[in-house]
Amino acid sequence: MGETKHILIVEDDPVVADVVAACLEDAEFETTITSSGQAALNIISDTHVDLCVVDLGLPDMDGLSLTREIKSRTSIGIMILSGRGDTTERIIGLEVGADDYLGKPFEPRELLARVRSIIRRTQPSSAQTTTQTTVSNGAQRSDMSFIFDGWKVDLASLEITGPDGMQPQLSNSEFNLLQAFIEHPNRILSRDQLLDLVHGDNTPAFDRSIDVQITRLRKKIESDPKAPKFIKTVRNRGYMFTAKVTRD
Repeated sequence: MGETKHILIVEDDPVVADVVAACLEDAEFETTITSSGQAALNIISDTHVDLCVVDLGLPDMDGLSLTREIKSRTSIGIMILSGRGDTTERIIGLEVGADDYLGKPFEPRELLARVRSIIRRTQPSSAQTTTQTTVSNGAQRSDMSFIFDGWKVDLASLEITGPDGMQPQLSNSEFNLLQAFIEHPNRILSRDQLLDLVHGDNTPAFDRSIDVQITRLRKKIESDPKAPKFIKTVRNRGYMFTAKVTRD
């Protein structure tokens, strides 16, 4: 993966924190441990962090609130690590911005595999400085841009500009999802097809995460996310991007 990646572990159980750190350090990651949500935000503000491993039960801040706050400030990858392993908690974690969710107790090798997968998915390749860019799912991202209904999507700069000139901040996964839609307009795409287009071989274990990502994307590009104009749900089949798309 190139240079050493820095993982911030936000965990109030020192035993668990040490186990996570040892697992990651054995794989040549750099780690920092804190038990405080506020301290985590301070570290992120002052230090480069590639990924956060966040426990939900922190003494000063709920882990879901911390996840939401981190995602509002940065595009850092986040994996929630928690003993609350039911499906509802997983969905809530993904809805507030987590990239993955792993329950306790955990297998260290699975933790490591998921951390590596998140980093591949959430961090742009250094090749993105060229006009032909390899994205995390192995597809090629060119220097072309697209227009739909007053929106402009620039694949090279990873920027999207609305009709009002505002540029909403999309995570790498959200941008990949939008790219998948604008490259396949007016075509029904199943969840499996979207997962393959967005993540390729790095598909998250929790496949309903595509629904969460679509919810997030709708909030950023739809004037009314509850009555979407662009990303339509096709019952029992998947989703379809209905806007007219042209190359700029």
